[in-house]
Amino acid sequence: MGLLGNELAFAQALTAQEREGVMALGNPKHFAADAHLLTEGDRSSHVLIVVRGWVTVSVATDRGATRLILGLRGPGELLGEMAALDPHPRSATVRALGPTEAQVIAGDAFRRFLAEHPRVSGLVIRQLTFRLRSADQERSALASLTVLQRLAGRLTELSGSGGAPRGPYTPPAPSARSGSSVVQLAQDELAASIGATREAVAKSLRLLRTQRIVRTGNRVVEILDPELLALLADGHTDTETQQA
Repeated sequence: MGLLGNELAFAQALTAQEREGVMALGNPKHFAADAHLLTEGDRSSHVLIVVRGWVTVSVATDRGATRLILGLRGPGELLGEMAALDPHPRSATVRALGPTEAQVIAGDAFRRFLAEHPRVSGLVIRQLTFRLRSADQERSALASLTVLQRLAGRLTELSGSGGAPRGPYTPPAPSARSGSSVVQLAQDELAASIGATREAVAKSLRLLRTQRIVRTGNRVVEILDPELLALLADGHTDTETQQA
């Protein structure tokens, strides 16, 4: 499972000249917290490059209103490229976690830029391949892992990245101990990131608190025992928390 990826963001992988050229194709746009930058099923074809803030990428599930978060994207990330490259509707919804700024580039202008810059085109193809594989892994995890395992794995991933997403809209908890790892997502966002209900995540967090593996606050999960949390994620522990 992985929401953040392990490669450079698109804009960071460009040369200075390439980055200047592609950013010049569009215009900046500001989005409020919870605003949809892109909507699943929409037939627009523009792309976005995140300048500031963090967004979630999610898809609808078979359970109606429930959504599965497939990714967290931050500054420098390219969004919406699939709809720019083919005529099909958008495959996911992108929502701002907090105040967000992005460069909006028309699909036809972006396609022309890729045709004139083969190296950049290769970066986009590599990104698409990585994201499709990551999405397949997320869907596979839904069928093979318990809610507790998925939650432990997600918390381990995000705490290892410094608790991303970060920003002025998610301040660290005042009670967090110096040097501890903190994940700054609300319980409903954590639930969507592992394809579970909020109630199931709340139950798993209660078990983790009982075992003193985590401590929770408002939109904050503080990791107290990262080693045991990682073992839970891998299914290599027989503690009573494994009963979740």
